[in-house]
Amino acid sequence: MDRDSGAEANDMRVSSIDIGTNTILLLVADIGVNGIARVVHDEQVIARIGKGVDEKRVINRETFHRAADFLRKYGGTSTRLGAEKIIAVGTSALRDAANREEFREFILKETGIAIEILTGNDEAEWTCRGAVVGIDTSFGNFTVLDIGGGSTEIIAAAQSGILDKVSLDIGCVRVTERLLQTSPPTDQALAETRAFIRQQLESVSFIRSSIPLAVGVAGTVTTLAAMMLQLPQYDPKKVHGYELQLDDIVSSFNLLKGKTLDDIKAIPQISAGRADILLAGIMILLEFMDAARLRTIVVSDRGLRYGILLREVEKGGSSH
Repeated sequence: MDRDSGAEANDMRVSSIDIGTNTILLLVADIGVNGIARVVHDEQVIARIGKGVDEKRVINRETFHRAADFLRKYGGTSTRLGAEKIIAVGTSALRDAANREEFREFILKETGIAIEILTGNDEAEWTCRGAVVGIDTSFGNFTVLDIGGGSTEIIAAAQSGILDKVSLDIGCVRVTERLLQTSPPTDQALAETRAFIRQQLESVSFIRSSIPLAVGVAGTVTTLAAMMLQLPQYDPKKVHGYELQLDDIVSSFNLLKGKTLDDIKAIPQISAGRADILLAGIMILLEFMDAARLRTIVVSDRGLRYGILLREVEKGGSSH
């Protein structure tokens, strides 16, 4: 494919793939010495890599094939768009799975894509860096909350870099599989979930200091923003930078906690693959906001896939 005239001569087109516990995200962009020059393509699919990993610690064979199908498509899209390099990273589910090496070998053989498994700390750092692309953080410290499928990362940062970070084993798939097994959940299940999340957050002392700006990443917050905006179709430009109010998040929680899975799926802004885990994600968000005494949180439509491209820039990946 001919490179378009909008790209600088020294820019390099790179594909970044974030293989999360719940979603697989693809970002194709031109990178140069100053960072991400232009986004060419951005998409995601709910693949449920982490299905059953919390309980059994293995990725099942059906998931091997499902993931390979999605990654093969992403590889094709990357090639068609002229990407010179594909960087794929795995997070919580792959860290936890006993058969992660077998999974990586299978994906490499089936798709030609090599997967790098990030540590929780690396995931936290690059998620933070990617999340705030396009958000003004110049006035002081900020905290990034990334509610994933298997884990949740909380990162305190400033312009100078990361100040503190933690990766907790609470994510919307993990919490749902462990505690919220019926839809709607019982009052007891909700109470147990709240206590479990709160106990995990108690170890994170740095969120109890004043947070001037909190930025939320991933599907829970972007879905809530789409619901508040009543978007007929998901629009990243409207979602990125949207300020979610605590009262609206509480209202959404109260609305969803009494609904069946079919009722939740009927809400236009909630994708079918997110319907059963959204409540858990909202509970993690609410407990974080309570612990940090926050009334608002800014939504980021970006995150790890952007951060991995910034890492490539810093490595000098844009030079030929």
